[in-house]
This record gives sequence, C-alpha cells and structure tokens, in this order.
Amino acid sequence: MKNFILLFFLCVSLSLFGQTRPNILIINIDDMGWRDVGFMGSKFFESPTIDSLVRQGTTFTNGYASASNCAPSRASMLSGLWQTRHGIYTVGTSERGQSKDRKLVPVKNIETLDPKFKILPQVLKENGYQTCLSGKWHLSDDPLPYGFDVNIGGSHAGNPGSYYPPYQNIKLDGPPNRYLTDLIMDKTVDYIRNVKTEQPIFLYYASYAVHTPIQKIDSLMYRFENKKEDDGQKNAAYATMVYNEDRNIARLLKALKEKGILDNTFIIFTSDNGGLNQVTYQHPLRAGKGSYFEGGTRVPLAFIWKGKIKPGSTSDLPVTNLDFFPTLMQVANIKNYPALDGNSLYNYLLTQKADKMLSDRPLYWYFPIYLEGGNKETNDPIFRTRPGETIRKGDWKLHYYFEDHTVLLYNLKDDVGEKNNLVKQNPEKVKELMLLLKNWNSATNAPPVTELNKNY
Repeated sequence: MKNFILLFFLCVSLSLFGQTRPNILIINIDDMGWRDVGFMGSKFFESPTIDSLVRQGTTFTNGYASASNCAPSRASMLSGLWQTRHGIYTVGTSERGQSKDRKLVPVKNIETLDPKFKILPQVLKENGYQTCLSGKWHLSDDPLPYGFDVNIGGSHAGNPGSYYPPYQNIKLDGPPNRYLTDLIMDKTVDYIRNVKTEQPIFLYYASYAVHTPIQKIDSLMYRFENKKEDDGQKNAAYATMVYNEDRNIARLLKALKEKGILDNTFIIFTSDNGGLNQVTYQHPLRAGKGSYFEGGTRVPLAFIWKGKIKPGSTSDLPVTNLDFFPTLMQVANIKNYPALDGNSLYNYLLTQKADKMLSDRPLYWYFPIYLEGGNKETNDPIFRTRPGETIRKGDWKLHYYFEDHTVLLYNLKDDVGEKNNLVKQNPEKVKELMLLLKNWNSATNAPPVTELNKNY
C-alpha cells in the first residue's frame, strides 16, 4: 500500500511538473509580412511547410505585432508589456532622418532591455523548462542572463552583415559557404537531438531571415525568376529566402518528431512586424514595416496544439503578441508570474469562443519617435513614422499624430486598406477613441512628445 501511494504521488508530480507538460515553440520570423506566406494568400511566395503546419491549428487574420519594427516588438512580446513600460520604441536612435525635418524632439530610445523586467524565458526556466534561443535576440549583448540556457547565434545584432560567411557581426562557427540560417538550424537540430526530455523545452526560434540584406539562394532562383508577380510581390531573391526559411522549419519539425516530442508541443508561428515596403507588399493592407498603418503591424499568426486546438480553424479576433506571455502561462500551468499587459488566449483557443474581455478590448500602439524611409503608401516622402499613436477597438482604428494633431479614422471592416478617412462623418467615434488614448497614456505613463526642435 505504501509503495502504491508513493507511485501515485510520483505520477501526479510528473503530470504537473514533468514530461507531460507541453513543450513550447515560438517561431518568430524577422520582417515577414502579413501576406508573405501561402496560407495568408500569397501566390508568389511559397511556404508549403508553414502552410501545412498552420492548417493543424488556428490562424488569426487580425494578428498584430505590438510594434512595427524589430526591437520594440520583441521586447514587448517577451516581457508582455507595452513599449511605454520598457522604453524600447525603435532600433537605434529615435532621431532618425535629418534634424531639419523633425518638428519635435522625440523621446530618447532605450536599446537594451532592463534586466529588472522578468521575461518569458526566465519564468519558464524557474518553473522547470529548459530554454534555448535560436537566432536573433536584439535586446542586449547576451541573451543568457535573460533566462536562456543555450544561445545559438543571438546578440545585440538586428541583422547579419551577410548571410554568407564571414557573417561579420554574427559570431557562429560553421563550414565555409554555409548560409547563416541553415547553420543556425544545423545547431538547433543538434540541440533537439541531444536535449533530455525529462523536463519540457522552451525553444524560441527567431530566425534572422527574412530581414535584409536580401541575399538569394542560388539553387532556388529557378522557382521564382520567371514567376508571375502577385499584386506587387515579385522579388525573386526575397522569395528564395522565404522558401529556404520554410525548408528550415521543416527540418525543425522533423527533429521534434524524431525526438518524439512534436505532438506534445504548443507552437506559435508569427513575425515580428510587417514586411518591408519595396521588398514585399502586403496589399490590400497599406504600407509596411516601420509604419503604423496595417501593413506595418498586422502579421501572419497561428497557434498549433495537437488534440487541443481545432485544426483548420480561422479567427478574425484582433490579437497581439502581447498575448503570448499570459497564454503560455496557462499552457504551462504556471500561476506565479509578473503583471502583464496582454490577455490570455488559452480559453479562446480551446473553445473558439471569445469573452467580452477579448472581444471588446482596445489595442494600442505608441511611437514617440521618427523613422525615415517614407513612401507613397505612407503619404509621407520623408518618414515611415512620425511621433504619434494608434488605437484599434472593434472595427475602428484611429491614428493621432503629435506634430500637428492630425487625426485619421478608418473602419477596417469596410476599408482594410485605410484609404477613407472618416473623421468628419464620425465625430462621436473620434471622441470615444481619443478619450481611450488619453486615459491609456495616463495609466501607462506614456512619455509626452511636445518639445519643439530648434533645428526644424
């Protein structure tokens, strides 16, 4: 009887804290636009493995990054916090472009995530997970103090100097002529093959691809160099990078399957921000990376969990990568974690039914900075972004710009391309959303952008 009781408690312990807890895999592609994969409608780019993977779960057509470029999006995803709390608003300085073109003095940008924030891998590690970063980190010089046991290629670098060796700013040893993302996957597969399975695994696969520099894979060019363009998508070199990334994800999934842990892995597939205009277009969405129109923040997003999430399902619920942290806390059955700004999607993923908290909540973006590279889709020849903020609530999205107090209002249900400004027709909606912004700014201590630039 005594042995039976001991066996019973051992089984309970294993079910709560051992191998039966799901492994967690976040696939975070760099600069992959909302329509850069087949499952989101691209007819030019090819992603058969990714398409097959997401068909095993739920695709969110209104999935968002919490920022429109790399570092702030990643900082918010991993911390679960709005940019106003950690102060990372862009990459490098916030004073982008020429001073004479900047009417206001932007908020000074923070480039390293403050260690005072306890982030997702730290919480998972404290609760028995083995943690591995594979690829881009971009939030400090070394990811290991932030909760990772293993680092494969991560540093403060936002993109490689070259995808072909020498990689310049990415320090990773490998054979000559090995494409960087292939080498990172080589080492990731080795990690999976050698990792012990007594404890669950958290793998953050954050590929440097498909970020610039756009460097083709010669052996794949035949697939795309004569292919018909699809609504602005025609860059054959970029297409080889997308396809090669798809092949590497196939290698990753195969390694997990051979290890016997794929079926017990909760998977998130996403991108850190919209695709870069001129390289790829997200039509019918407007603009791209660095802009706070939909093309800059809306991204491909899917959740897969075998036996739990309904395969082949699609949702139009607006969600954000801020929601990953609280969702994963429920997936891992972790009760003690920091206060977060996102909402858990756990119950929604299992039931496909949204409570009022999820269906009615506003989503916010705050960008007190300048970002050069304007184009015809931003209606600004100088900047992709000028200081301002946006809010989405339901079908409505409002932009507010600090330089001249410009307000733009769009109904995304009828106008996903943000072409028809409805400010004059909907003064009460403008008033409602502006009040929400004002209250949110106050609640999150959003830094004001009011100082005039004397060089303007």
